[in-house]
Amino acid sequence: MKNKAYPINESTSQIVSDIIAPYHKMYANPIALLSSSKTGLNAKAALDFINVSGFSYQEFQDTFKTTVKTIQNYFTQDLTLDASLSEKLLKSFALYEKGMEIFGSAQAFHAWLNTSAYGLGNQIPFSLMDTITGISLIEEELIRIEYGDLA
Repeated sequence: MKNKAYPINESTSQIVSDIIAPYHKMYANPIALLSSSKTGLNAKAALDFINVSGFSYQEFQDTFKTTVKTIQNYFTQDLTLDASLSEKLLKSFALYEKGMEIFGSAQAFHAWLNTSAYGLGNQIPFSLMDTITGISLIEEELIRIEYGDLA
């Protein structure tokens, strides 16, 4: 599945960092992640993730197994997301933060997500993001890249 072009310049990378920042404390450690997930995120978190990730609406829907229209309705009604979706969003925010740290920008990380990765069995990382295990595998690959272990 090919992702849409995602135009980002350096000022956009700062905006992306600013969007992610409020969620950082919610996934800073496993206990915070669990607690925040069980409490449920405000639906705005999903809309923020769409802005950060560059996912098309269809890609978001395929990855998170919910419709953007549902998210928008939840946002309008000031409802919280369920624990499962909240957890996946928080793990995805953490993933993007790590990816930007390693690749230097949201644009570079987004490009990597859509390129086959040797350490992931030549799979495209984006295609693994629909499960928590897939997100964890991508995180592990990012750590290997960070430490120069590309084999």
